[in-house]
Amino acid sequence: MRSYTRSGRTFRRLAVSAGVVALVASACSSADDPSDDGPRIVVTTGVWGDVVSNVVGDAAAVEVVIPIGADPHDYAPSSQQVASMQEADLVVANGLGLEEGLEDVLSAIVGDGGAVIELAPQLDPQPFRGDSHADDHEGDDHEGDDPHVWMDPVRVADAAMLVAEALEAVTPGPWIERAASYASDLLTAHGAAVDTFAVLAPDAKKLVTSHDALGYFADRYEFAIVGVVIPGGSTLSDPSSAEIAELVETMERENVATIFGETSSSSTLAEVVAAELGEEVSVVELYTGSLGEPGSGADTVIGMIETNARLIVDALG
Repeated sequence: MRSYTRSGRTFRRLAVSAGVVALVASACSSADDPSDDGPRIVVTTGVWGDVVSNVVGDAAAVEVVIPIGADPHDYAPSSQQVASMQEADLVVANGLGLEEGLEDVLSAIVGDGGAVIELAPQLDPQPFRGDSHADDHEGDDHEGDDPHVWMDPVRVADAAMLVAEALEAVTPGPWIERAASYASDLLTAHGAAVDTFAVLAPDAKKLVTSHDALGYFADRYEFAIVGVVIPGGSTLSDPSSAEIAELVETMERENVATIFGETSSSSTLAEVVAAELGEEVSVVELYTGSLGEPGSGADTVIGMIETNARLIVDALG
């Protein structure tokens, strides 16, 4: 198990004037009444909101822009949320094009000289599978890289430390110690997931997904992604009839009878593919783009890891 310290880590910040954005603070905050004297942090997604809340405890106010169940790829903020973002002490974003509807807002905040941290570019991003950009990156332009880094709990543990370092630059606090403790919990959850997946035979570890969101997950847990309903890394694309026909053929050839959809986007196309293959094919929704509602078992990042592992094993075992 790795240990976490500030020494030897690279912390790269994008300037962004941050504000307090949003909405479901109760869904991501670990305290009902955070200190008014602490920093005000705005986070784009509930996944990162839960991470930040575990780092700050009750020593800071945390608010989330994109509500539970919403697709981060196409969410557009309200004018009130935009104003709130512009007033925060720190904005925490995923980056790499995930928050397509927030990119202009984040760029404007950066231009105003505020403090923003984009986590995904600092977490060893990988290209989408088959992406022609795999060996063609220049500088910090991660065009073509997969933004779904939170699907790998080991990377999320690293992200907790990045958040702590960003907060330390804003105002001193117990961030590093708390982040290290939370990172340890994440790695424990990762180990439990490894044990959960151990019941699956190697030839059963084949995934067909609704869009290309499980690349990091598949690499971490040694799954093979044999097909994707919606090509590319965004849920906003439309597959052609030829692409759907090819996916049907692939599933028949690979003897795959489950399509993994997502709670944060429509499963209509996945259902169409399943119907083409017959009644024996099912669609199982995972928590990928968003945490679950309270009581779902996936309303925290650790709960999401555990719930997704159980859903996958139940479907493939």
